[in-house]
Parts: sequence; structure tokens; C-alpha cells
Amino acid sequence: MFSGRPLDSNTQQAKYVQLASQIREAIQAGQLKPGDELPSARQLGLLFEVNRHTVMTAMQNLVAEGWLLSRVRKGYQVNTQLPIVDSVGTLQKTDETGPIKPQFAYTVEHEDLTLPTKYKYNFAGGLPDVALFPFDEFRRSMNRVCRNASAASLHYQNVAGERSLRTQLQHYLRTARGLTCDDILVCNGSQEALFLIGQAFIQAGQGVAVEALGYPPARKAFQAAGAQIYDLKQDKHGLCVDSLARCLSTNSVKLLYLTPLHQYPTTVTMPVSRRMEIYRLCVQHGVFIIEDDYDHEFHYSCPPLQPIAANDPAQIVIYLATFSKIMFAGARMGYVTASEAVLKHLTALKQIVNHKNDALMQLAVADWMAAGNFERHLRRMTKLYRQRCDVMDQLLQYYQKQGFAIEYTKPQGGMAYWVDLKQDVSQLPKKLLQAGINAHPEQNFCHSSKARYTHIRLGFAGQAEHDIENGLAALFDLL
Repeated sequence: MFSGRPLDSNTQQAKYVQLASQIREAIQAGQLKPGDELPSARQLGLLFEVNRHTVMTAMQNLVAEGWLLSRVRKGYQVNTQLPIVDSVGTLQKTDETGPIKPQFAYTVEHEDLTLPTKYKYNFAGGLPDVALFPFDEFRRSMNRVCRNASAASLHYQNVAGERSLRTQLQHYLRTARGLTCDDILVCNGSQEALFLIGQAFIQAGQGVAVEALGYPPARKAFQAAGAQIYDLKQDKHGLCVDSLARCLSTNSVKLLYLTPLHQYPTTVTMPVSRRMEIYRLCVQHGVFIIEDDYDHEFHYSCPPLQPIAANDPAQIVIYLATFSKIMFAGARMGYVTASEAVLKHLTALKQIVNHKNDALMQLAVADWMAAGNFERHLRRMTKLYRQRCDVMDQLLQYYQKQGFAIEYTKPQGGMAYWVDLKQDVSQLPKKLLQAGINAHPEQNFCHSSKARYTHIRLGFAGQAEHDIENGLAALFDLL
């Protein structure tokens, strides 16, 4: 027969929880055995000096957990199939069974992302100055959207993106980049686009050709699809055509990933003649080109070259870009344009991954662009980043005069410098972290074996001029 101890009125734990615990403990201890009937709710109420409602709540919780069975007009009894029991009917301790190790399809390296604000000086190469984004102006666009948004735009339709935003992007690409496109797929940043492209084109073991020094997240997206990665040589003009030719003639390659404008990470702008040679080779071998134009807007020495996608009669170029460098990474706004067949397939894949991007953010960006505020913000930031680019150039020249044997080429545009420090930088990351400096040495971008890493990528866009000056002083102190 079950007999409990008085409930504690001096604790914050509810009485029905205390009662349920006592009954559960009695079952675990064998005082109540499978099939035993419990006293009625009235009897338990008298025994524990609580009302019937408290008893019923405790019993219903135990039924939900699998300890008791409720029988119509017969009350409650101990379940004959307890949650975990051994062969003789006594409860096993759950901690005797260790966790089962998951067997994943492939290994994914976790990247620990440190907030940029945790660093004293931030030379990350692709960070805009978020402090200067016109949030009040953008908030007005967001408010208008929230007042006027239709119910249809907030449902699952428009997987490819809200029509108003896609229209604005088509107009922008035509006027600012000389790229005419029939349609656009809006993605959760360019990274989702890269992942979708990998899934669309690559079967296990098939090849993707990339620049030997390149964008690591793109490489990971292709590897997740099972791709065999082929690293291609680079020179002062970008990817070497002869390296690509050898790769395509001896391997089964489906895709070529390129950053021809402000190559990531070396900042080199590939000349038109080389772009044409690469394009002809890819047409000859039936290889599709992924053109990642991640910071086209910020070009200073002259107008930027048109994308390869602007002259693509064979329809082999998949062009992608992002607003992460214009707005902020958290906006998660990237987009892709390609042939109709490619866009249709990528859109179907996106519907599997996620039905659509944030509708309100899309509509707000479209409103912001339609009002002309997007273009004005671009002009302001281009002017500012040009000034910061010049400041870093002057400071690097100063350190050359101070005796540091460094070499670099001032980039035509972009948001970073690629600097040869003329010394081994393999141990530099630890020193940078200790000094509170966020900068990326060469080994972060290189996946082929090298005897010595000597370069570092130094972004200038994301911090004020005095922070650039003080941060470089701290960096060269480490050297």
C-alpha cells in the first residue's frame, strides 16, 4: 500500500509536482509495482491534505510521462510497461546507457566566429563600416512596408524573391554593371547561393576548379556536395590560363569558381583579355563559371570592368552578388542570375532548403532602392572607402621607409590590401589574437602545400582612419 510523506509548504515547488515526485519515486523503489492500483483521488487528497484538483494534475502528469495508466471509472494503476525497465521488472538507471555516437555523412569543420566588436582593431577584409549605415533612413522604408504589406507577400509564395526587389535588382544590374538579365533568385546571402549551386551541379567525385588562393566558404560549399577540388595557379593578373587548360584537359570538371574583380584575397582585377581566354576554354569543355562579384560597387581608380556575365552567349555564367558589403552581413541578402534553366533548378532546390527569404527585409530593401537612398548610400561609402584606401597606402609607404621590407600593389578597388610582409607569418595568428587585432594571414586562404606563408590581407573599410593608423602600428610592433 502506498503511503507518502507530508508535502512541504515552505518550498516554491508546486504541491502537484511534489506529489507526482513521491509517486514516481515509489514506483522506482519498487514500493508500487506494475499493475498496482493507486488510492482514489479523494483518498490521496485526504492523505496529503490537498484538494482533488491538485491530485488530478499530479496523476495526469504521471500518465503523460508513462508511469501510470488511467482507466475509466476505475482510477489509476501503475503502468505495466514502465519507461525503462530491465528483465525482472525493476527500473533501470538511465545513466547506465551512454549516448549513442552519431554517424554523419561527412565531417564539417566548425568555425568559431568571434564578434568583430571583440577586437580592438579590425582589419577583416570584407567588413563594411556598419556604424555609418543610414539606419533611420532604412527604418522609414521598413515602416512603410509594415504599414502597407499585403497578406500574400507574407505567405510561402515567391520562393525566388519578392517581385519588387527582383525588379529593382534587374534595373540596378543593367544601369550599374551593364548586365541585362531576365530574372533573379534572391538568396540568404551569397553563401546559400554557393551551396545551392554545388548541390545542383556536383555529384560525388566530380571536379570544381578554384583559384589556389581563394574564398574558403565557397570551397566548403562545394566540398559539402562531394566535389573534388582542383587548385589553379595565379599570377599578378589573376588565374593562369595555362593552369586551367591543363586541369580541364586531364580532369572531369563541372564548375569554375572565380572572383575576377578584386580577387579574393589578393585584390587583383583580371584584365579583359584573360577573362575572354578563360571563357573560351570553359565553353570548349562545357564548364560553367561561377562569377562571384562580391564588392563590385567599390572601385576607385577607374570605372569597374563589366562582369563576364554581361557577355555570355553560351549561357554558362552563374553570376552572384551580395548586399553584405553594402549594408551589413546580418541582412542576409544575396542574389543570383543565370540562364532560365539554371535559375529554375536553383529555385526548386531553394524551396527544399528554405521557402523564401525574409519578406519584410526584401520589401524594405526594394523600397529603399526605389526611393534612391540605396544609390546615395553607395556614393557616400565609395567616397569614404576611397579615402581610407589612400590612408592605408600612405601608412604602408611610411612603414616601408621605416625599414620594413614589405611589398604590395595598391588595389584598384575593393575593401582590402594584400601585403607581402617578406617573413614567415605562420605564427602570426596567435600574436594577433593576443594583441586584439583581427587580420587574416595567407594560410587562411591557401589549401595547397607551401613552404612559407608571407602575405596578409588587411581590410580598410570597416574602421575609422585613426583606428587604421593605430592598428597598423600595433601590427608592425608584432613584426
